Amino acid sequence: MNCMNRMSRMGYRYRFASDVQLHEAKKSLLLAVLAAEGLFGRTRVRMDSIFAIDKSINVLVIDAGTLVGMTISLIFTSFLTAEFGDGGFDVRQVEMLAAPVGAGF
Repeated sequence: MNCMNRMSRMGYRYRFASDVQLHEAKKSLLLAVLAAEGLFGRTRVRMDSIFAIDKSINVLVIDAGTLVGMTISLIFTSFLTAEFGDGGFDVRQVEMLAAPVGAGF
């Protein structure tokens, strides 16, 4: 197997309005993660979820390439809509580049 092969995964990019505090959105993400733990268990959520935050552009990205990640994204979007309304954020599906296949072996 060529270690330079890469797999693409689906994710969701959340860009928040300038009046939305990113730390408030992060609290909603942590609640979504806790809800997912109720469904899948703490270990599986820890193993199957990834997110990243870029404060400089008010963006949060969730890797939705697993059932756990997709579930967190769905719950998170629902929480954000309730807290900030439809105009408080924009969510877009994005293609994410996964780590090289076979890296580290």
